[in-house]
Amino acid sequence: MGKILVICGDIWHPAEVIKAGFSYLTEFYDQMTFMEDAKDMLTAADLQQYELIICCKGNHLTSGNSVTWFEDGVNECTPRDFEDYVKNGGGFLVVHAGASFTEKNMAENTITPAREYINFVGCQFVTHPPRCPVTYRVLDVPHPVTAGVETFCERDEHYQIEMSVDDALVLMESSSDHAATMPAAYVREVGKGRLCTLIPGHILAVWQNPQFQKLLVNAMNWCMNKEK
Repeated sequence: MGKILVICGDIWHPAEVIKAGFSYLTEFYDQMTFMEDAKDMLTAADLQQYELIICCKGNHLTSGNSVTWFEDGVNECTPRDFEDYVKNGGGFLVVHAGASFTEKNMAENTITPAREYINFVGCQFVTHPPRCPVTYRVLDVPHPVTAGVETFCERDEHYQIEMSVDDALVLMESSSDHAATMPAAYVREVGKGRLCTLIPGHILAVWQNPQFQKLLVNAMNWCMNKEK
């Protein structure tokens, strides 16, 4: 199995939750490298050594620093580099915080890279209500990412998002008593590669749910073109 890069850790989403969550996936965990300060550590050339990149990180530098991850002319690895990596055959998986990017109320030198990331990933974050029971329902769209996954409910952040692309295949939806029903899992083909976005995952209890774990494994295998 190839190497997997997990980019994690922002002001609202501590890296500890992500590391603990992935530790349950024993078939993958030993191949994972976890990186928090991707702004100062990750270069575009680094991407080629990984079979899969997983983004569980919002647009902050680290868990303890709310400085923006992406800035014009600053980063060694940009959203366009991620997109080129996938277009050339790489796999990219977004989990929860990785779908929390917005271009609203951003400093001028951060709007363009935020928009590039949003257009690459396929959605823009709008808001979420306070944590509440969220039901994640598998739609009647046969696909390897949701194969064998059953509808589940966990206390979570019910992300409200705006889709930024029209080529996404939505596989799951989320619903709660406090916000509108939203896409909760979708996939895209980007050039020669594959991208999947999974919205659940704010607290560790979600990662401990067997249905979410199966969804994660399926998504990772599909992104790496190894679906079973």
